[in-house]
Amino acid sequence: MSRRLTILAGCLVVALLTAWYAGSRFEPSTPGPTPGSVRLGPDAGEPVADYLTRLPAVLPPSGVPAYALVQFRTELTGPAALAAVDGTGPVTAVFRVPIDRVQTALRFEDLGTIDLARSRARDTASADAERLTGRPAAVAAAEAAALADPGCACVVALVVRGERAALEALGARAEVRAAHAAPADAEPVELALSPLLPGQTEAADPLPDDGEVP
Repeated sequence: MSRRLTILAGCLVVALLTAWYAGSRFEPSTPGPTPGSVRLGPDAGEPVADYLTRLPAVLPPSGVPAYALVQFRTELTGPAALAAVDGTGPVTAVFRVPIDRVQTALRFEDLGTIDLARSRARDTASADAERLTGRPAAVAAAEAAALADPGCACVVALVVRGERAALEALGARAEVRAAHAAPADAEPVELALSPLLPGQTEAADPLPDDGEVP
């Protein structure tokens, strides 16, 4: 019995020493950024006037670059969207196919080229059309058909990176409705994008969904 207790005690000492060594040798890793923790776009139901009024206060300090969600007055073609944000660095495109009184999806694509991003959005819409049934499938199929056209006016917003002066300059452009800047230290993974849609004129409420699907 005493021999067994001695063996058990020895095992316990080894385990404790191993745990101590591991804890002293490796320090805890630093937590990474939290995905989706920085919202860009109006809150659900927020009055449009209130949303637009609060945006200047979140612009970065002069000379400091930040990511920003640039929201357009109407859906634009890819080239027109890029021209509207000239002077900044576009990194993500937000596509939405406009169909009268039909809710269509927001499709977020990283930019290599705008045409490549549009093609990826089309592929995602095609996959949705095959996966879904009924009206949602018909809507996705209509989106895929529209996104197949290089001239589709389907870009509702772009995420860009720019300094304060460049972001302020965007507000003077006819195509731009709002530029919502993230904190200067925010990383792309932290951004949760919910752009103000052209049809949302009074408040950020859901748009009608009682129209005919083409």
